[in-house]
Formats: sequence, C-alpha cells, structure tokens
Amino acid sequence: MRELDRYCELKRPEFVVVYGRRRVGKTYLIREYFHGAFSFYATGVAGRNKASQLAAFCASLKRYGGRGDAGTWLEAFEELRVLLEDQDVARDAKCGKRVVFIDELPWLDTQHSGFLTALDFFWNSWGSAQEELLLIVCGSATSWIVENLFANRGGLHNRVTGRIFLEPFTLGECEQYYRANEIELSRREMIESYMVFGGIPFYLDLLDRRLGLAQNIDRLCFSKKGQLRGEFEELFRSLFRKADRHIAIVRALHTKGSGATREEIIGLSGIGDGGALSTNIEELEQCGFIRSYRDFTRTSRGKLYQLIDPFTLFWLRFVEGSADEHWWSANYGSARLRAWSGRAFELACLLHVPQMLRALGVWGVSVDACAWRSKKSSLGAQIDLVLDRADGVVNLCEMKFSDGPFAIDKACDASLRAKRSVFAEESKTRKALHITMVCPYGIGETAYRWTPQSVITGDDLFAL
Repeated sequence: MRELDRYCELKRPEFVVVYGRRRVGKTYLIREYFHGAFSFYATGVAGRNKASQLAAFCASLKRYGGRGDAGTWLEAFEELRVLLEDQDVARDAKCGKRVVFIDELPWLDTQHSGFLTALDFFWNSWGSAQEELLLIVCGSATSWIVENLFANRGGLHNRVTGRIFLEPFTLGECEQYYRANEIELSRREMIESYMVFGGIPFYLDLLDRRLGLAQNIDRLCFSKKGQLRGEFEELFRSLFRKADRHIAIVRALHTKGSGATREEIIGLSGIGDGGALSTNIEELEQCGFIRSYRDFTRTSRGKLYQLIDPFTLFWLRFVEGSADEHWWSANYGSARLRAWSGRAFELACLLHVPQMLRALGVWGVSVDACAWRSKKSSLGAQIDLVLDRADGVVNLCEMKFSDGPFAIDKACDASLRAKRSVFAEESKTRKALHITMVCPYGIGETAYRWTPQSVITGDDLFAL
C-alpha cells in the first residue's frame, strides 16, 4: 500500500504491474486500496478466445460510459482513450488521478489477437503523456508478465514504471491474519497449517474457525466437494497455456525431495533437453513453485532444482488419488505423516531464511543459502540448508519437527558431528562450521545439548 501511495502521489504517468501467483491477493489489494472506484476496470476471462475477451472488455467500456462496440483491440483501446479524456470521468479522491485497472492481463493476450500491439500503441501514443494517468495491470501468469512486459524488446521496452511483486504470507503474517479473523491456532498448528497451505491468503480464508485444523484439511482437500480438491490442475492451467510440461516437471521434482539436477529432471519427466525445458523451468521458478540453488561443493553447472510450494507438495503426496474424505483426521499422528512433517518443516524453514538470519543475529550480512550432498562418504550425508556467510561462518542447519523440545541423544550427536566432519573434508572451506538446530520448541536438556553452536525455535520463524 505504501508503494501504491507513492505511485499515486508522483506527478507523472504511471504504468504499474502487480504480479504474483494465483490466489495470493493481487486483485484484492488493488480493489481495497482504491475502494473499487476506478476510472475504468476490466478483467481477462480464463481460457477464452479473442472474441470472448474483446466482448468482455467492451462490456466494461459500456459499463463506464463508453460505446463498447469495438471489433479489434486497437479500436477498443481507442474507445478507452476517448472515455478517459471525458472531463466527467471518475478520478481517485485522494490524488485526482484517472485510475485504470486491467486485471488478469495475460488472459487477454490470446494467439494472434493483436492485444499487445494495441496496448503498446495506447500507452506510447497517448498514455505515457498523461500526467494524471495511473495504469495498473495484474496477472498471475508471472512468466507472461516477465517476458512481455519486463523483458519486452518492442514498443513496451522499459515502459513499466512500477513493479509490485506480491509474495505469499510469512508465518508471522499468517499469525496476524488468523488473529484478525479470530481463528484460534497455536503457533505449532500455524506451522503445520503453513506446511499444508503455505502462505496463500485465499487458502487461509477458507478455514472454518469453528473447526480444528485437521477437520479443516479434510473438509477443504479430501472431501469430494472440497474447495481445494481440484486446485492443483486449476492452479497450473491458469498460469501456463501449455501446462502439461510444467506439471510433468513438478511431478518429477516431487519425487526428489531435496532437489534434482537438470539431467535428473529430464529422466524423470520424459521431457527432452533443450531451450523449451529451460523456459519451463525458468517459468516455474518465476512463479515461485521451484527454486534453483547450488550445492556447496559443486560448480555452477551443478545447479539443483527443488519444488518449494507447500500446497503442491502436500496435494501430490496425499490428496491425489485419495478416496477417504476423512483421511487426514484418520491418519493424524501416523508414521507416514510424521515422515512427511519432517520434510515439510524443512521446506517451511527454507522459506523463512530471513527470519533465521535475524535469529542468528546476522541480519544485513551477505549470505548465500545453498545445500550439500556428500559425493564420497558412505554415510550418504546431506544438509538441506547451508548458510554461507560473508563474515567467515557457515551454518549447517539441521531442521527437526517435534511435539516438544528436541532431544539430541548420542546417535543424533554422532550424526551431526559426522556430517560436519565430512562437510569440512569435502568442501575444504576455511570458514568456521557452526551446527544450527531449527526446532519448533528448541532442544531439550540432554548431555549433548551443547553440540550445536546455535538454536532457532519456531517462535523465531514468526518474526516480521
């Protein structure tokens, strides 16, 4: 909202892009900020052709006082120009600007429609000279936004004046949201909820405050009529026009919890090597579904890719193919869910590295978050989160999800020390190696509690 304040106050034409994944709250943000009072508002229609998109846009023109009988996108944007030049057109009450909001912009750009050409002409021939014009466009298809607006090599090159990337909530923001909506969860339950739904506001908004978390998960995900039962397919097909390849990559990465190389993705997905695969991987990363990272002891060519969207991982692991509408409640506490919770908690930690750094007291220090897999040790040692710090320290993070303080026993102590020893041998690093435990309730009072140099608790992950 502070960013929107700035764009409203600047005495110049603004072309602002608000982007982020589906269900993250982009449309809600803009509507709430301007209280729905736009000079013009239109939205794309999912999966429809040029005629349908143009018809919907023209219907919006009529609603705001235009003629709405355009046959091409050039004509439609010319009608929009005429509408905005009317002295009686609505303006924002605070700054007096004419606010144009076009939602789901990528859907309007159907094949051979000429939409981008018309948008280009509208902005360059008229909009860019209107000091009191604020054009805001939204889209969930982040890859389309990046390619056609940010990296455009034609008439829209460098025309975007503002970018707002709306990220999912952090744990701390989830907690604020729960409190504001009177949803009573303990912090441990909030972490568990994050491990299922991530920080997606729309998913959190579906929780019924009268039910427990397990009941809500059953109701939303496992029930045949659950609102999130079909979310997986809808999610990817709304973002990518040819989503089958993206889904194949996601499914491949799901089988490799700590990440896979490009070669492994090719083998698991059945997608051939080439530029198209590179594009698909990049699009998934831009949309926040996967991350690329390096192994501490590999070269840059050894880049790894990991699926990091909590809901996608949860859906593929448990919801797909399930016929039991009460599966989650019936299996709560089972060995299968305990095994999942360990990996899911690791992922939650990976998504809260800034909070972890703050807990370590190194906020502001340059840090490279990577991972490590032993290439020599018969132990098969690996560390899913290595914080390589510019201040001469490397934190080897061990994440453990438990119901109480995690007890480091003799076997765990030996494992931690062995990993550190093998890491030192293979990495040849001269930096100090600190074992860092990340546990919801910290660590228990055992004889081995001094093995880690630092401990990060669940409460630390909630820092704002």
